[in-house]
Amino acid sequence: MGRARGAWCGPWTAGALLVAVVAGGFGLYWFQPWRLWQDETVREALPEVTAPASAPPAEAPSGATAAPPPAGPTVLASGELISHEHPTSGTVTFVRLADGSHVVRLEGLDTSNGPDLRVWLTDAPVKEGRAGWHVFDDGRYVSLGRLKGNKGSQNYTVPEDVDPSRYTSVSIWCDRFDVSFGAAELARA
Repeated sequence: MGRARGAWCGPWTAGALLVAVVAGGFGLYWFQPWRLWQDETVREALPEVTAPASAPPAEAPSGATAAPPPAGPTVLASGELISHEHPTSGTVTFVRLADGSHVVRLEGLDTSNGPDLRVWLTDAPVKEGRAGWHVFDDGRYVSLGRLKGNKGSQNYTVPEDVDPSRYTSVSIWCDRFDVSFGAAELARA
């Protein structure tokens, strides 16, 4: 009996136990499984940005009419989210605000929570099923930031140097595992 007890308390057992604890801790950190049961709901309104005050408009040449700038937000493109790695639904709109800036708006978003989720504006085609899980980092994409919440409505500012005409889709992208949770093809309005 003494020999068996000695084998269980030896340095190899202590080393194996230490390795198991470290591996388990790393696995928990990497996968963060508790996030699957934690929902974060965001309810942002579409920004009401007004154009900056400027000099009075110059008089138009005779016979020509000056077109006034848009008074409010203009939807340039929109699409419905489809599921990829996780069930995902909601609407995506690409909006030009009155000041000329752009935002991507997620409305009625419902997806799983996960580690390191981002909102990407991409030029990749949206494909159904597993074929669409990994295509969004193959071409051109712009990260608009971390996903603010896995449910609700939220806005993401598009950087000024981004040409909206070069991007055709939006993906809820898990940067840690390089996989799309869901995506929407943007149909021009």
